[in-house]
Formats: sequence, structure tokens, C-alpha cells
Amino acid sequence: MTKKLLFQLDTDALGNSFDTVVAYDGGADHVIVHGGITPQNVGFLVDGCIFTRGEKQNTAIFVGGSNLAAGQELFAAVQKKFFAKFRVSVMLDSNGSNTTAAAGVACLTKHTSAKGKRAVILAGTGPVGQRAAAMLAGEGAQVVITSRTADKAQAACNDIKARFGFDCIAAAGGTPEERLAAIQGAHLIFSAGAASSELLREDDWATSPTLEVLCDANATPPLGIAGIGMGDKAVEKHGKIVYGALGFGNLKLAVHRACVGKLFEAADQVFDAEQVYAVAKGMV
Repeated sequence: MTKKLLFQLDTDALGNSFDTVVAYDGGADHVIVHGGITPQNVGFLVDGCIFTRGEKQNTAIFVGGSNLAAGQELFAAVQKKFFAKFRVSVMLDSNGSNTTAAAGVACLTKHTSAKGKRAVILAGTGPVGQRAAAMLAGEGAQVVITSRTADKAQAACNDIKARFGFDCIAAAGGTPEERLAAIQGAHLIFSAGAASSELLREDDWATSPTLEVLCDANATPPLGIAGIGMGDKAVEKHGKIVYGALGFGNLKLAVHRACVGKLFEAADQVFDAEQVYAVAKGMV
């Protein structure tokens, strides 16, 4: 029986063991990990994948690493090697950005439509924040991205516009007062800050008359949104529905595994933010 082979191409020097474990759990028979992969040296690896097994659905490529920008470049370089029927399925999930954002946004939109709503991505300039912003914008939300400075937030908005075609609003969020101002009139909040960074005080969101659902991706105390436990899953607090990082973490893992499994269902599948989010929406 032909084995299902997943080539894990990592932009970091060492491949991420998390991605390797989930790849096996997702159905790969063997995971071959290569670190330090760039657009310049990836070609022969892709050639080895596409010229060996014809159209059989048993070889796939996963692009990972800690740097989303580098991952996007590598992801594009891999696909440029494909032609005619010489291709394999490929997935991008640098820094867990697509699967984490997809799970969080799927949880947010499970409870209310995002269309026409104001959604705030706290500390949204990183990989997860930008992907979450794009997914919410795709659902019709008016998306606000905060960062320490408005200029940095605007740079993220520009990147999202260039990649996804959606407009976002940049807002300064370097102080608790600025973040409080940014969430005024908001209906949805996704906190995507660095570990151990409290971005929102409990009183700031507890008394909001408009907020409906909040999701905090930080699992390292102090958490990103005070008053939300890391294990909270669709818990009602102060009249709002809240999720902690572990509360939607199981969905993130399930989405990651499911996408890996789908790579072997056909030889021409591409899983980036849009496709990963579609999988997540079908699983909540």
C-alpha cells in the first residue's frame, strides 16, 4: 500500500514539532521535515514530490515556520513549480496563523452574524491577528486593528488589503485608555496579543452595551482579556459569550488535523486562510 507522505517545509532552521505531531494525527503515514527552506532552495524538493507518483493522492506539502511573511513567499514559490497535472496539495500555516485564526473567528461567528458588526482585533498586527481580521472582514464586519501605534496598525491594514482585498481601520492601542476607546461600539473582540500581555481590563468590556462575543488567544497568564479564563468555552459572562485560548484550542487542533487529512483527498488542493476558515466553519 502506498504511504501518505507529507513534506513539512519550515522557514525556520528547525522544523516545528507541534506541526509534525498534528500531521501524523491528521492522517499522514510519514512526515518528512526540512528546516531552513527558502524560495531559492525549495525547487528540487517540490520536483521530487511532483515527478514521482503521477496523479495519485498520496503526497502533500505543508509550509510552516514562525514567520508568516516568509511562509507566504515560500508557499507561493512551491506553487510556481506546479504545472499541468504535475502538482500536489499544499497547506500554509506559519505560526499556526490560519488554523488559530480560523478556529477563533468560527467561534465568534457561531453565536452572531458578523455582517455589519464592528469587530476589533486587539494587537492585530501579528500573523494570527491579520488572518482573523481578514476572515471577519470577509464575513462583512467592519474590522478595527489596534497596535502600539496607529502607524503599525495601518501597515497591517495595508498588508491585509494587498493580500485579501479588504479594508480595515487602524487604531492606536498602546495604552489601556486607547484600547478602551477602540472597542467603543464594538460587537466582537478577538485578542491576539503576545503571551502574558493583558490588553483589556474586565471593567472595560463587562460594562459595554454592544459587545456580544469575545475571544482571547493568549494562554499565558496574565491573559489578554481580564475576566476570561483560558478554558472558557462559550461561557456567558456579563451578558456576553466568551472564549479563552484553550476554549477554542481543541477546535484549532481539529481544524489542523482535518486540513491535513484533506490534503490527501485530491492532488490539487490549496489550503490558505480562506480554505482553512471554510473547514473551521463547517466544524463548529
